[in-house]
Amino acid sequence: MKTLSILLPVFSVVLVGYIYGRIYRPDLKAINQVVLYVFLPALVFDVLSGENFRILEMRWLALGALAVVLGSGLFALPITLLKQIHWRSFLPCMMFNNCGNLGLPLAALTFGDLGLQAMVLMFLVSNLFHFTLGVWIFGGAVSAVGLITSPVNIATIAGLGVNLSGVSVPDIVLEPIGWLGQVVIPLMLFSLGVRMVDVNFSQLGDGLLAALICPLTGLIPAVIILLVIPLDPLQSGMLLLFAGLPPAALNFLLAEQYKQRPGDVAAYVLVGNAMAVFTMGILLWLLV
Repeated sequence: MKTLSILLPVFSVVLVGYIYGRIYRPDLKAINQVVLYVFLPALVFDVLSGENFRILEMRWLALGALAVVLGSGLFALPITLLKQIHWRSFLPCMMFNNCGNLGLPLAALTFGDLGLQAMVLMFLVSNLFHFTLGVWIFGGAVSAVGLITSPVNIATIAGLGVNLSGVSVPDIVLEPIGWLGQVVIPLMLFSLGVRMVDVNFSQLGDGLLAALICPLTGLIPAVIILLVIPLDPLQSGMLLLFAGLPPAALNFLLAEQYKQRPGDVAAYVLVGNAMAVFTMGILLWLLV
């Protein structure tokens, strides 16, 4: 019952987005832009600058998240050779998961504020490597200027600066930032539902393959990591939750930008996220 109480609110919002997308076919470009430039940076700053966020206590979790990202690629690489899959389009979908749209709400509902803090940290690790290593795999050039000027990265530096320095930010400043950050989770879930409208059933086989492989290539290195890295029970559960997430929607945008079989990537992402109701249901049942 607890697993159902976690998944039902999440996928109810996704369903609303799907229904709205089927009827109105909205352009998500403006929504994505305001999320990336306003709401998500606000959430990142709000979490990282909080007194309860102890970055040093979660350093091993950050290292574990990095190991999952890199380990996923290593475990997925032989599959691209055996199945003769285009590696530049397939590997990023296995390595960089939906820890934003799906991971943040699941973490908050499953493990509360501490879970949200942990997932924000792992999202930042994944996001940094997505825009560096991930862009390189897709065949693009990494822009140092783009990394420095990214609103999420600016919010990360500012939030950690406030946290580590002990500077007290007035409530009159923190409160509106917190309000903006609270918009992220429902809006990301809604956007995910809208994207589900574009599932191409002619590529269902490829999508199902990715939907099965993605959580496996994440969970295998995560289990190995937990045998080596000293994590407490909550952080262990968070790492497994992170590892089992489906491919990130951002993979499709990058594949389209660098012309790396965006149709295939769309199938990996959309079918993988549609199947997450089952894969994440099983994983949460084991975790809770």
